[in-house]
Amino acid sequence: MGWLEGQTALVTGGASGLGRAVVDRFVQEGARVVVLDRSAEHIEKLKADHDRRTVVAVKGDVTSPAANQKAVAAAVKAFGQLDIFVGNAGIWDYSIPLAHLPLTMLPEVFDEVFGVNVKGYILGSKAALPELVKSKGCIIFTLSNAAFDPGGGGAFYTASKHAVRGLITELAYELAPKVRVNGVAPGGCGTDLRGPKCLGFDRVALGGVPGIDDLVKMVTPLGFLPAAEDYAGLYVLLASRENSRTVTGSILRGDGGIGVRGLTQTRGGDDL
Repeated sequence: MGWLEGQTALVTGGASGLGRAVVDRFVQEGARVVVLDRSAEHIEKLKADHDRRTVVAVKGDVTSPAANQKAVAAAVKAFGQLDIFVGNAGIWDYSIPLAHLPLTMLPEVFDEVFGVNVKGYILGSKAALPELVKSKGCIIFTLSNAAFDPGGGGAFYTASKHAVRGLITELAYELAPKVRVNGVAPGGCGTDLRGPKCLGFDRVALGGVPGIDDLVKMVTPLGFLPAAEDYAGLYVLLASRENSRTVTGSILRGDGGIGVRGLTQTRGGDDL
């Protein structure tokens, strides 16, 4: 019997990358899963790979309240309950320095990054909350090493992930004792993670950035480039009632030791 036997999860951004790895692992652990994703192409691949009695996909944008409500309704209709909400859909700002962006673009970049990375989590949590209260379930948010350390993104991405740290703390406080709220902070991973459309980064996948593999290996004390699947077990642990019933308001750091790498050369302001 798997760790999540009999549970139903909703995973945003679950049709590709890290989210897809979480979906696959949840199914292996006995869960039934609903995925909310905006990519029709990735959804079709997900459907082809999974039995519809186990995985249901909903096409929609996490920044839409209606899309989040639709996904929750799909979970209840298909599986009769919702036990786990995984806020995972996100975009990266490709570490673009603040000094390199014109002032007039900042509001648009901010709105797009925070819209997906923070508002999407809030909307999803709110939509799922009534069902999670019924099931005494849990919420898990995807963060990043950028939620703790500089250099994992630019000002927008890093600020958005720090905001999610605060969101975990506040929701864990507000929703106890009925709903547990935790997070997973992965390190680097060569996935299909995209960037803001307003900067043209929506057509660029993180895994396709030249030299990204070597960079992650170089800055990670454990010295290897993780696959998305390497992080999925952390979500299973936090979702498991039997194995993490005492855990709320916590973040599991799976960054390969980035937070303890010690002194490194500072970037400074040479490029200003």
